[in-house]
Amino acid sequence: MDALTPVIIGVGEASERIDAPDYRALSPADLAGLASQAALDDAGAGQAIAPHIDLIAAIRQFEVSTPRAVPPFGAADNFPRAIARRLGADPARAVLEVTGGQGPQHLVNELCQAIHDGAVETALITGSESISTVRHLQAQGETRDWAESVGGQMEDRGYGVSGLITGDLIRHGAMTPISVYALFENARRARLGLDRQAYALAMGELFAPFTEVASHNPHAMSREVYTAEQLATVTAANRLTSDPFPRRMVARDQANQGAAVLMTSLGKARELGVPEEKLVYLHGGADAKERTVVEREDISRSRASVLAARQALAAAALEIDQIDLFDLYSCFPIAVFNMLEGLDLALDDPRPFTMTGGLPFFGGAGNNYSMHAIASMVRALRERPGDYGLVGANGGFLSKYSVGIYSTRPAAWHGTDSKALQAEIDAWPAPTMVEAAEGSATVLTYTIDYAGKAPRGIIVGHLDHGGGRFVAMTDPADPAVVEAMIARDPLGARVTVATNAEGLTIIQAFDPA
Repeated sequence: MDALTPVIIGVGEASERIDAPDYRALSPADLAGLASQAALDDAGAGQAIAPHIDLIAAIRQFEVSTPRAVPPFGAADNFPRAIARRLGADPARAVLEVTGGQGPQHLVNELCQAIHDGAVETALITGSESISTVRHLQAQGETRDWAESVGGQMEDRGYGVSGLITGDLIRHGAMTPISVYALFENARRARLGLDRQAYALAMGELFAPFTEVASHNPHAMSREVYTAEQLATVTAANRLTSDPFPRRMVARDQANQGAAVLMTSLGKARELGVPEEKLVYLHGGADAKERTVVEREDISRSRASVLAARQALAAAALEIDQIDLFDLYSCFPIAVFNMLEGLDLALDDPRPFTMTGGLPFFGGAGNNYSMHAIASMVRALRERPGDYGLVGANGGFLSKYSVGIYSTRPAAWHGTDSKALQAEIDAWPAPTMVEAAEGSATVLTYTIDYAGKAPRGIIVGHLDHGGGRFVAMTDPADPAVVEAMIARDPLGARVTVATNAEGLTIIQAFDPA
């Protein structure tokens, strides 16, 4: 084996629950520091490794993921170096990654290449969230001072959120992940021809096994086991959020979790005395970016995500039936369904689709969830030498997808260059969009958002005359249409729309199919 072959040598996690007797209300930097120290310890050399780390890359917390976001308790001015300080490390480079759940796997792909090229010797990737603690303390009227002045070099890669969503969706109220993913989900229901009840049960059947996995994970935020029917049934404790999602079907953002991955070259690992049985290799990887939500020919799919997985499989010279373990990003059911369909995996496949318990049950640790998935995968593969595991990490609105295929089986490095794949995706045709839609149309997909004072209906439709796709909403001053959408299935319905002086396209008439 080439001495510059990249390997993962350590993984670590840290978490705390607000109802635990040892709850300490740790800051994101403290959680990431504990997880990072656990990764160093996991490698078998502990503090001896810290001086050899020449790059620390950190994932952004949700509270600093957009330009206008303000962390309520303050934050470190250089988060990667705040972690380095806790470890006694002084890396030459510190990196703050762009926003998105693809970040952990993307960084593994990128830094494996950098290690192979000799540009990086030993790299630590880390991230954390303390969302649950922030909300808990605010509810108690308490505050904390989590500001840290660290200084030093840091490569801030920006937010990376431009181009993920279009202005027409934002204007009409589909701007949050839950409302946008609901559009994807209902588009899939339309394609399958299922009614609301049947589709809700299908989502429950997908996620019920995830709850079993979470129940055995000591870092999971929820360890309660649910049946498919319990997940699908709307109750006071499982309220409808945005049609078709009951609360338990969506990522649980109230999480206090940190995770870290430690990487180096095979030669360096041996120099440091890392045991061979600790080494896990990246056999294949890929990264892809999808078109914006409404500019996809089929709103019910993310083809780019599937192609990223297929490219990673090809790089590893593997077929999907040779993969033994999966962690498919599970912020909403559609993210998993999309990959199952695209990779020809059956819902009742005996192989697990999550290593952690998934974002709704393990916890949606902001942009950092897939770091936990990688950590869980590495530990599982060490216990199953020679098996293969696939991690799929999703960011944005099924917008960015990064894939890694792992094994303890040694593998030469083949790279993760995805430029040709991205060029293919960028060349796909896009539907014609109409911003000021008028006239009769058909509903392609929809959601009903229950987050505000009154429900609001949002649709993506296709105009009868002249064609073209558009986004529209119900009139806040007239509840008749949204009430009709609640009572009768909007998929395939006939509607009449008109655009007002404020540039909002309003559904004026609704005729269910």
